[in-house]
Amino acid sequence: EAYLCHTPGLVVVMPRGPRCAKGLLLSSVRCKDPVIFLEPKILYRSAVEEVPDADYEIPLGKAEIMQHGTDVTIVGWGAQLRRLQIATDLASKEGISCELIDLRTLLPWDSDTIIRSVKKTGKLIVSHEAPITCGFGAEIAATLQQECFFHLEA
Repeated sequence: EAYLCHTPGLVVVMPRGPRCAKGLLLSSVRCKDPVIFLEPKILYRSAVEEVPDADYEIPLGKAEIMQHGTDVTIVGWGAQLRRLQIATDLASKEGISCELIDLRTLLPWDSDTIIRSVKKTGKLIVSHEAPITCGFGAEIAATLQQECFFHLEA
């Protein structure tokens, strides 16, 4: 995914499940720019959701706040969101309020939504399946460090 995100002019999309996939796919087909639509294979076996028959689009380049919270911001995309939902449920049992954000589009990515969240919570966790070295999570961490340095708590 990081390799694709370094290609100028591409839009890179990764849904977390069937409902999200349909809306993002319809937006991708109608986009004037070339779109790379990444589908994690595990979604074919593990994701079960009702998908509306109606035509609908999910805006490209706009993240979704899946769960509002006040203690920590957690960012992920694709199949990783299923694990993150389980983790936020466990954290809530311990009294930790997590704001969970699905990036949905890696390029262009919605830095504004994440910046607003981190300024509110003071903490950021980026979770992805890619290698640590040169992974897309490093781009998010670097941008948030630059934009939110004085809002981050140790």
